[in-house]
Amino acid sequence: MLVYDTLYRGLDVPKAFVFMNIDAGSEVEVLKSLREVPEVKESYFVYGVYDVVAKIETDSMDRLKEVITWKVRRLDKIRSTLTTIVSEGK
Repeated sequence: MLVYDTLYRGLDVPKAFVFMNIDAGSEVEVLKSLREVPEVKESYFVYGVYDVVAKIETDSMDRLKEVITWKVRRLDKIRSTLTTIVSEGK
């Protein structure tokens, strides 16, 4: 993905925030599962439209997409996600 690499070259590492809706009562289980994924740097139970938010960092945009698609979105108890890719930092 040359376009992504060019766009995000100014960042230290590719980052994304993934907002998740989860099954009711599964907050502890989902947070525990997220924290077992090495690329998930932070994860929180939140109040509002979404139930959980996670900050994910990787060494490339391709890896970021792979982690979100295959490691995060496929976790049990996650019903839906919204991913926002960070374009600028600090």
